[in-house]
Amino acid sequence: MTRRTHPARRSPWAGPLGLYRPGTTPLHRAGPGAKLGGLAALGVLVVVLRGPASAIALLIAALGAAALGRLPLWSTARRTLPVLLTATLLGAYQWWARGWQVGAEVAVDLVTLVLAATVVTSTTPADRTLDALGTAARPLRHVGLPPENVALAVGIMLRAIPALLETFAETRDAARARGLDRSPRALLVPAAVRTVSRARATGDALAARGLAD
Repeated sequence: MTRRTHPARRSPWAGPLGLYRPGTTPLHRAGPGAKLGGLAALGVLVVVLRGPASAIALLIAALGAAALGRLPLWSTARRTLPVLLTATLLGAYQWWARGWQVGAEVAVDLVTLVLAATVVTSTTPADRTLDALGTAARPLRHVGLPPENVALAVGIMLRAIPALLETFAETRDAARARGLDRSPRALLVPAAVRTVSRARATGDALAARGLAD
């Protein structure tokens, strides 16, 4: 007697960076268009509102969204650590050049935007995000730009990020195996050549499908 197997349910594309975390929170159930619209509105508020007080208020709102989406604290902090370091350096420079108020505002605003974007990517599968972008880009059809191409360009960009990271990691390992891990030339030149080669291969594949124009 043979056991009856059931085909695995197809899960949505989590994205090349593996940011999406399945869940049942209100943010997970919200449509990608609404979340992208909210992210755009937050970006406008960051530009329009001035002062450390408003920057801290927007950061609290982003932290509330992260809590609502049940983002894990430590993994989220680890993913945003480079941004936190960049914000600290940028804020310190602005503090020195334009005063502590501007420095604090710039640093907090940068962290707010990145955290809000992390909330969106963590609660939205990448394929649904691309579908929403394609829908939002429909008016561009009137100026001769197919919305499908816009979504395709964003998808290629997202898929290129881990490919580039993998290329640099492989190049670093190869240079280390030859004892040249401290040589910038041994790292940058092969990585650049492989990156250009990958870009040309992608362009040839698009051209073969009639998508190069």
